[in-house]
Amino acid sequence: MALHFGTTTAIMGLSVAIYLGSSAVLQILVGPLSDKFGRRPALLWSLGIFIFASFACVFAQSTAVFMSLRAIQAFAACAMVLSRAIVRDTTDTQTSGSKIAYISMGMAITPMFAPALGGFLDNWFGWQANFWMIGGVGTLIWIVTYFDQGETALPNTEGFQKQLKEYPELLASRRFWGYCLASAFGGGAFFAYLGGGSFVGSVVFNLSPEKLGIYFGAPAIGYFAGNFISGRYTVRFGIDAMILYGLNIILIGMTLSVALSYLDYGGVESFFGFMVFVGLGNGLCIPNATAGMLSIRPHLAGAASGLGGSISIAGGAGLSTVAGAILVPGSTEMPLLILMWASSLAGVILILSVRRRNKNLSLSI
Repeated sequence: MALHFGTTTAIMGLSVAIYLGSSAVLQILVGPLSDKFGRRPALLWSLGIFIFASFACVFAQSTAVFMSLRAIQAFAACAMVLSRAIVRDTTDTQTSGSKIAYISMGMAITPMFAPALGGFLDNWFGWQANFWMIGGVGTLIWIVTYFDQGETALPNTEGFQKQLKEYPELLASRRFWGYCLASAFGGGAFFAYLGGGSFVGSVVFNLSPEKLGIYFGAPAIGYFAGNFISGRYTVRFGIDAMILYGLNIILIGMTLSVALSYLDYGGVESFFGFMVFVGLGNGLCIPNATAGMLSIRPHLAGAASGLGGSISIAGGAGLSTVAGAILVPGSTEMPLLILMWASSLAGVILILSVRRRNKNLSLSI
């Protein structure tokens, strides 16, 4: 793509951060919009815009146009926000954590195969083939949504501005921030990997695009398993315990990976192998942290889903950008691993704070 647009790989790499940053902004807006106008129309419009932008990327004539379309393509993130809000509309807190985990498990299937498939499509047909396929899959999802998805939001007569003004009610909650930032830092380890993993694979370990695609999907294997475990055991152990278990798994995996690299025993297998821990931990953490965010103010489920997702994605975009900045020619995998380790440690500290806060609240009732 860099050759096609006559720019550098570093500039093209910014398309990930632009996509994530745009996702963060859109998620703030789509939550209250769906609370006001309904989940179904918000889903259909978001998917329609995503489909248009995906196909338009194929015909982009310049880097600036392509980057703009990538920002518009981020409307896809609205579907992720609204799917969680729909679950919260129809279930209680513990059950929603389990159901969101099963949804996320389904979502994890695509990242398990997409990097490898994308590498082969690029090699066989050019980078444009990826956007043809994304747009085509988006069209199928729009059709399924149109014929299958009913409306789950309760009727709302409040204006959109009034909806936005309810954000301070969420922002004033320490528990909302705790769940949100625990998810952000746990997911941040993965987003840092997205921003720097391709550099480590292609430059540090000199992998071909096809091999990089195969290795790059390692976290998705763990994420799939983690979401399955969350779906089975969240109701039994509770969302706070599952979040803590998940963040500890990420921290342990990163600690072992850092140690191996420091002792010069690290390699392709160890670097990507320990990324399974990142996926597994996030499979336990993210759906349960999301359920926690939505439980703070159930009548603001859409707004909470959008705001929480926005903060998490914005943090991920920041860590993805930092990862890209600290990995320069001559770097090893160590700077990326330390960044991921620090992010997971911050998440552990935050969820411990939330658990203490929840315990104090339960004792005061």
